This record gives sequence, C-alpha cells and structure tokens, in this order.
Amino acid sequence: MLKTKRLVRFATTELRYRKIFRKFRPYTMIPLVAYTANLRLAALVKDVTGDVIECGTWRGGMIAGIAEVLGPDRCYRLFDSYEGMPPAQEIDGPKALAWQRDTTAKAYHNNARASELEARTAMAISPANKVEITKGWFRDTLPKAERRPIALLRLDADWYDSTMCILENFAPLVVPGGRILVDDYYLFEGCTRAVNAFAAAYNWQIRESRFGEVCYIVIP
Repeated sequence: MLKTKRLVRFATTELRYRKIFRKFRPYTMIPLVAYTANLRLAALVKDVTGDVIECGTWRGGMIAGIAEVLGPDRCYRLFDSYEGMPPAQEIDGPKALAWQRDTTAKAYHNNARASELEARTAMAISPANKVEITKGWFRDTLPKAERRPIALLRLDADWYDSTMCILENFAPLVVPGGRILVDDYYLFEGCTRAVNAFAAAYNWQIRESRFGEVCYIVIP
C-alpha cells in the first residue's frame, strides 16, 4: 500500500512537472527528462532559506520552471553574458571544441546565444516576484555580485573556466541543506574537471539524480 501511494505521488508530481516543462519549452534547451529531474531536485530546498541562482540561463526557461516549484517568496538571480558562449579551451575536451566548431548543428543555437529580453519574458510568466538579471561575462560580473545566502545554485556554464568561476564566487554562499546542480557534468570534460576539483577541495560528495542525468551536491 505504501509503495502504491509513493508511485501515485510520483506520477502526480511528474504530470505537474511535465506541464511546467510544456509552459517553458520555448525558453529552454533542456530535454524533458533532465528538466523534470532539475525540478525534483529544486523541490528539495523548498524549506531552505536563500536565493536561487542560475549561471548560464539562455532564455530563462529552467529557472522560470524552478520558480513554479519554489514559489514567489524568494529572489531569483540570473547571470548570463547574453552574447553566447566564450571560446572553448583545450581543457574543455575534444567534444567541447567540436561542438563550438560545428556552427551548422541543430544543437549549436547560435553559440547558445539568447537575449536578456527572452529571459525576462520567461520570468515574467513565472510566479517569481523578485528577479535580478545580470548581463555580462562571469569573470566580470560574479566577483562584483552581492553576497547573500543561496538555497539553490544551478550551473549551466559548460566550460572549465566558467564553471570554476561560478563555484569560486557562489558555492561558499550555499547554505547547509542547499544544493548545487550542474547541467554539463556528464557532457563536457572541462565542466567535470572543475566540479571534481572544487568538490574535492571542500570534501563534498558529488551525486547523480536517479531521475535524470543531473549531477548535484548537497551542502552539509
């Protein structure tokens, strides 16, 4: 009976999260399974006080969906160049270099370029009441960002330097019980290296969501 109730609860939640995915589908590149996995992980910080930060927002569809789950009563902070991706380096691996060279690929999306207006539009149709959008390269904007407690930090930065910059500036601000979600851990070598190095330095355990290919860290 208990197992049946859990399955029903899981299915009900999945239906809700898929509806959120459909709402923000024009504003995200993240596929359905990974999208709902992010929402399930985000839901686990519902009772954790702090901001929600996403670095690498594209059109804002993922953090807007997270706002649907976590509600309006916290600050949602978006950081992106809104000029596309910086050049990949050797440390990011051959897959990253090949991705950036193949400008005709469907997944290229104009070097992941989106406008600040698109992100604002996505957030405007979410429940979020307080939204802060910072435009610029991470190396320029993150060191100057206001230091406030973070409940959820989501990284979608792909490359080693970008990922490390986010972790150095924001990871120490994630409160106990908060989570760090990493989009590209299983995709690009540089992202993997940066997360592994940072987690090792802090003795943090890297976990994989059982709902989809999302790497995450729970802050002890």
